[in-house]
Amino acid sequence: MPKKKLGLEDLGGFVYSTKDDFDGNEQNETQETLAPQDQYLEAHFSNKGRGGKTVTIIKGFEGSNEDLVVLGKKLKKKCGVGGSAKDGEIIIQGDDREKVMEILKKDGYNVKRVGG
Repeated sequence: MPKKKLGLEDLGGFVYSTKDDFDGNEQNETQETLAPQDQYLEAHFSNKGRGGKTVTIIKGFEGSNEDLVVLGKKLKKKCGVGGSAKDGEIIIQGDDREKVMEILKKDGYNVKRVGG
């Protein structure tokens, strides 16, 4: 029995577009990072979908993924915990909202506590 094709990657990278001026080699535009005083961030608390482990989530960052990762590294280092930065969010292990908010405010970010 032949192997079933499961997704686009199984088709060999073929892309079809109805766009007249489509170029398959287009690169995503890099988003320019706003200055800290122009950023409006939200500090959330969550433990859903993480086996009961608590995390602090920073949402609302507008800028390049590289700058998001740099800010995430800085927050993780200052809090002394692990975490990740992806999809426009910074996830810090543990409930360190107050500490994270203090660090962000010192750097000039507008940050607001959201949730309980």
